[in-house]
Amino acid sequence: MNISELIQVHSIGYRLQDVKVNFVYDLKIEAPTVSVESKQGEIMSVSRWVAEVLSAEKLVQVQDTDMVVALKQAVMKENVQGDFDLSTLELDFYIKVNSFTQRLPQEDRDKIESMLNSLIRKRQGKIIRLADSSKMTSDLAKKLTIEERTLFDYIHNNSTEFKKQILGDKN
Repeated sequence: MNISELIQVHSIGYRLQDVKVNFVYDLKIEAPTVSVESKQGEIMSVSRWVAEVLSAEKLVQVQDTDMVVALKQAVMKENVQGDFDLSTLELDFYIKVNSFTQRLPQEDRDKIESMLNSLIRKRQGKIIRLADSSKMTSDLAKKLTIEERTLFDYIHNNSTEFKKQILGDKN
């Protein structure tokens, strides 16, 4: 499975998770796989994909984790780690950030993108150094997102192959 397929699978899983929404209007929806009935001001858990559709139509307000705060915290934690130490990010951290960012105005997206690029550059440099020097450990795997695990494996495999080409199969 390539990286885009893997991310797509995890994105689908993320969108199937429940999230709380606050209904702006009285609402009754009947569909083959979804049934929603609520009053204005009511708070209910619905699948994230349903919340996204209702939010786009301005029928609900999604009560979700503020990923701007989570991103700022991740950047700060990463900056205090050593060159070979990674802070822990949730497996679907980047998926969550991207989903959250899609709901924001463009000017806010630009600010978040700048923070996200800073985090990615910092973590990417560490991942490259780690992947070049060692195999994936269970402790390291717990700290990486799904995208970062794929990057690590790609770099590690290519680095190992490069060394074999030069040194042969000697260890």
